[in-house]
Amino acid sequence: MAIGSAVALLAGCASLTGGDGEEDEPIVVGTTSAPSVLDPAGAWDGSWELYRNVYQTLLHFPDASAIPEPDAAESCGFTDNSSQVYRCTLKDGLTFSSGRPLDAQAVKYSIERTINIAAPVGPAPLLDSLDRIETSGDHTVIFHLKESNATFPLVLATPAASLVDPEDYPADALRESEKVTGSGPYVLKSYAPDDRAELVRNERYKGAAELENKSVTIRYFHDSATMVEALRDDKLDLTYRGLTPEQISTIQDREFENKDVSLHDIVGTEIRYLVFNPGHESVEDPAVRRAIAQVIDRKALVRNVYQRTAEPLYSMVPGGITGHTSAFFDEYGEPNRKKAEEVLSDAGFSTPVKLTFWYTTDRYGTSARMEFEEIQRQLNASGLFKVGIEHKATWKDYQDGIKKGEYAVFGRGWFPDFPDADNYIGPFVGPENALGVPYEDEDLTGKLLPESRRQSDRAAAGSTLKDAQRILAEDARLLPLWQGRVYIAAHDEIAGVEWTIDSSTIMRMWKLHRKASW
Repeated sequence: MAIGSAVALLAGCASLTGGDGEEDEPIVVGTTSAPSVLDPAGAWDGSWELYRNVYQTLLHFPDASAIPEPDAAESCGFTDNSSQVYRCTLKDGLTFSSGRPLDAQAVKYSIERTINIAAPVGPAPLLDSLDRIETSGDHTVIFHLKESNATFPLVLATPAASLVDPEDYPADALRESEKVTGSGPYVLKSYAPDDRAELVRNERYKGAAELENKSVTIRYFHDSATMVEALRDDKLDLTYRGLTPEQISTIQDREFENKDVSLHDIVGTEIRYLVFNPGHESVEDPAVRRAIAQVIDRKALVRNVYQRTAEPLYSMVPGGITGHTSAFFDEYGEPNRKKAEEVLSDAGFSTPVKLTFWYTTDRYGTSARMEFEEIQRQLNASGLFKVGIEHKATWKDYQDGIKKGEYAVFGRGWFPDFPDADNYIGPFVGPENALGVPYEDEDLTGKLLPESRRQSDRAAAGSTLKDAQRILAEDARLLPLWQGRVYIAAHDEIAGVEWTIDSSTIMRMWKLHRKASW
């Protein structure tokens, strides 16, 4: 069932929460995206799915809006004309789940510790524009930025700015615990790594979220098949992230064994791409990267692997985001073996060039294997490359390999921190970034990104970032492959699915509830 149909059904039947106490049963959600750590200072990845539900931020993205609004804050805004001083006033009576007060000092502490810890795969780079934080009394926090940054309010709406209890989170190290002390809509009642997280309503919560249920259990799966089997056996109410194209088609065509399971299709901003580490001799020369970019057939990839449940992507900025271009298509056009051969020959390479590509199915579902087999097939069929593929079974091991610089070429996915073109470029460049592979380019980090961040009109900023997309295409250290959609398979008794995904495609569990009988 498409979202439009789901909305019409809900409106026509006037479904409401209620009925026979069943609404008190936990909503059980399945996903292949498990948290890497529970401390928000330590992860800049799919862990945010959990963080959004247990930690609070000063601002949040309401429904599908790309404009942040107050959550823990009562109000926020720039106090100068250069977008360098940002002030927030907190709501009265905020507390953490521990009962301790959430005041201005706690906000300052939370954000400063993320910056100071600077975890290797943590979100500190997102806060890089912050110079200092000051407080005024218990309710006012003032952020002073190093330079103009009109995207800063959007950063404060992400889990990178999660608020934590200073008593439980050390200032200079990640919290080593399977507990969470936040102020979000839910309390983490229990947690078993790579298995499940049990969330219950936080009775102390004061924020923008209106909870439609009392509890949610999130179950984590290593593969899509096991997750879908659990959905079929009524052990899950819905699945989020990790469905294969075959599973999507089966449910979409109403051929699933459980006829009461519907597919909800939501426009997504997820992208999948390859990363080349120039620290490896095999891909140090841009000619190798550009030749690969010249051979890759994205249309065949999404047709053969994803059964057209994804779209070919020709820029790191996906369609639907202001400022999107087709920079890679402009640079390379349609796949062309002859042009790729000329690029390698002119650079003095003999063929086939030997490379190893790495991937993991742990976070991206079992389709990741088929994706890399298709990429391998395409490149090897050209005769210009001899590509081998390897994988790591767990996300943690995969991340460890990235941090150690073990891979010359590896696959990554990106779910946006916030819906702005900057967020598909800024996180991947600079000496420290979300990839764990330094990417220094003076035009990108010294000119184009700073210029775009001075523009409060984000449409105008998108125009500036078109030049950045051109540079990325020419250099080809990052190679965009496809843009996805969000597919949620849910039993028909579950309502609120169409409202769960915010504009950064993070699931808000509090929107889910069971339909009443009518």
